[in-house]
Amino acid sequence: MSRATLKKDPRDVAGMFDDVAKRYDVTNTVLSLGQVYVWRAAVREALGITPGMKVLDIAAGTGTSSVSYAKAGADVVALDFSIGMVTVGKERQPQMEFIAGDATALPFADNTFDAVTISYGLRNVHDPDLALREMLRVVRPGGTLVVCEFSTPTWKPFRDLYNFYLGTVMPTISSVVSSDTEAYDYLMESILAWPNQVDFAARIQEAGWRGVNYRNLSGGIVALHRATKPRGADHSMN
Repeated sequence: MSRATLKKDPRDVAGMFDDVAKRYDVTNTVLSLGQVYVWRAAVREALGITPGMKVLDIAAGTGTSSVSYAKAGADVVALDFSIGMVTVGKERQPQMEFIAGDATALPFADNTFDAVTISYGLRNVHDPDLALREMLRVVRPGGTLVVCEFSTPTWKPFRDLYNFYLGTVMPTISSVVSSDTEAYDYLMESILAWPNQVDFAARIQEAGWRGVNYRNLSGGIVALHRATKPRGADHSMN
């Protein structure tokens, strides 16, 4: 497999996630020092799930988060670009609906879902702005977007410590617990290249979403962005 780069060739990115699929959840738990559970709960809360609510979970991986949304009462579709992730997800969560698909060309009709969410996946998409517009298209007017993504710690001493962790500690840990250390080298680079909270909020707004807001989790290691599709936007956003 070719190493994924920040050019984000879809074949390389998908292949990278295919390679790490079986150990992905365990590796993420270790590398996040367990914080992934806190972040997952925050996304679930931000979605405001009610019984029967239709939720599209993009970059769902093996469906770990998708299952938690379903347990809260949502009707969830788990979508991922990696065939390997979808295959492992179907094996582990046979009751869940998994679809292999591209975030920049979602295989759904306009206004299909009540909410769409993507966690730690948008920065791996080759055209994140197009993906944001596609998410807008498939959500009903008044529906919700929730994006949980790695971001920029707001306190400089903590930011410096975090950057040291990304550049020095994380590669050491990933060499022990991951099946593909190069994949986590790429993931570290993609985190550092991603825009900060304010800049990303502006991009969500530019994609057509409204009421954009965010809150920092774990000191800004992760930012949780939430927005709404305008009620008058009942047509395709292409």
